[in-house]
Amino acid sequence: MSVRNRSCSSSILQACSSSFRRQPSRVLIVDASPPWWSEICSVLCQALENFFFLASSLAGPVRLPLLSISAISAQLECLLPFVQVKGNLTRLLCCVEELRSLPQEGCIQQRGALLKQAVLDSLQQFKQYMCHTALGDINSNCVEVTVLTCQSGHMVLRQLEKDLKSSDLMSLRRLVVIHISLQQNLSDQSPVCSLETPSSDDHNDHEESLMLGTEMDLQQVEGTVLAVENALKMWLHEQGGDREHLHLLLPPSLKVQGSATNPANNKPSPVCLKCDMQERLLSPVLFPSTADLGVKTESMQDFRAPNKTNQNLSTKRLQVVKVLHADGVCQSVLYGLPLVIRPTSCWQLDWDEIESNHQMFHALCRTLETRDWFLLVRSESSSGSGSGVFSYYILQSTDSLSLLLKPVLTRELMLPCTLLPSTEEPPLHALATMESSLEQLERDPVFNPLCLDTNLYLHLRMRGMLTRSSQPAGAHSQGRGHRRDASRPPEGSTQRQARQPQSHVRATVVPLSSTPPNKIPRPSLTLSHSRPRSSAQSFQDYEEEDLLMVQRK
Repeated sequence: MSVRNRSCSSSILQACSSSFRRQPSRVLIVDASPPWWSEICSVLCQALENFFFLASSLAGPVRLPLLSISAISAQLECLLPFVQVKGNLTRLLCCVEELRSLPQEGCIQQRGALLKQAVLDSLQQFKQYMCHTALGDINSNCVEVTVLTCQSGHMVLRQLEKDLKSSDLMSLRRLVVIHISLQQNLSDQSPVCSLETPSSDDHNDHEESLMLGTEMDLQQVEGTVLAVENALKMWLHEQGGDREHLHLLLPPSLKVQGSATNPANNKPSPVCLKCDMQERLLSPVLFPSTADLGVKTESMQDFRAPNKTNQNLSTKRLQVVKVLHADGVCQSVLYGLPLVIRPTSCWQLDWDEIESNHQMFHALCRTLETRDWFLLVRSESSSGSGSGVFSYYILQSTDSLSLLLKPVLTRELMLPCTLLPSTEEPPLHALATMESSLEQLERDPVFNPLCLDTNLYLHLRMRGMLTRSSQPAGAHSQGRGHRRDASRPPEGSTQRQARQPQSHVRATVVPLSSTPPNKIPRPSLTLSHSRPRSSAQSFQDYEEEDLLMVQRK
């Protein structure tokens, strides 16, 4: 990683660290009761392994401070007491192996009592851990409990709420029951993670006892590795919620009566939308040990890594994997800065090869443009081995003879983001306010980035002036003095030269006199021996002495 990349990555990590100050610790309770445990054991363990590989290797701010894992089989077992996830991959993998070794046959009595005991024991364990351990990275004194089960999610949630109603749950921030469905196809549900809504009969019978809110939630996921893995990745999101992340300011609405006004100038206040932000991917910068993961496209030096044998930039090789329809590519899966690709004009190639390559590139651009296609390409690993890390990109056609190269997300880097489509229309007054506000904005049919000014030149000018003013006052004059006396010999060397008589030969030209042109004497060169000069004489003294000598002659 270059110096520029290291500085950029460090600044990114410092900026992100302030956004993860309130991450809760996690408790995972696995319901390993037969006979369903035999069907989900391999899926759950593989998803846990993938998640632990990812979470324990993440650099930057701590997204998952502490984790504890318990399992309910023939009895309640604490497989992993509270440990820090980062740097504890060995213990986490040992816990997964213990999950695999749990019995897959048998019968469990009093499952509800064991679930209650698991929740209360984990809260007590967390309280003792926080009292005896001082960790600077853990700023939250609350914990979230997640129960993974194949039982009916509604029944488990109602049983837990009934059993925990009289318990001390001060440190419990949230309790989530994840129902792993054994059906491969869930009708009207997201394939990754979705909220499970109760039926009308259950809602009427248990409306008072069932609490689906900020404290107790119910989720339903498919019984696949990807679905369970994405459910666990929700823990890596920022969980602060203390205040909103973003204020979106729009022009004031002029057509709606009763709009807010600014008391200072009695003018309509801008429309302010308060929003929260959510990450869509884990930046490749968070994995410093994998240089080939998500190769940066910020500059040519970042994309074309130096060769290991020499420091020359190597030629990048991209393998086309498949063709994608342009309307089927979501912009949220693209990240980074694009690079422009055009046919080469390298002088080392033959002219016929350059021309043939130009024609083939032109044909590729025209085909992609007319059919509205994108190309999915994969970069070859620089390690040269099959276990290397790959990066994927999208090649997009343009109106000109060029392609745009954009990095694209992969499974490991993608964070779950449930964006459910809105089926209801907004209220009429809110719609009228927003339409009136948007009408105040200037509309451009074509976006021209040359019209946007970031004030960068002025900022750099002020920064340069501050840098110059912060330098010592004598720095500039000292530099000019060195340049003016550069031809003057040093003092020590002049004194040594004075002790040793030297004869310097100097050529002088006799100046022209005011005699007529036919009587002007021819200029003659005269050689004169000069005595050694002291260091106190300046260039003006030399010139005056030479002029007097010529006049006397």
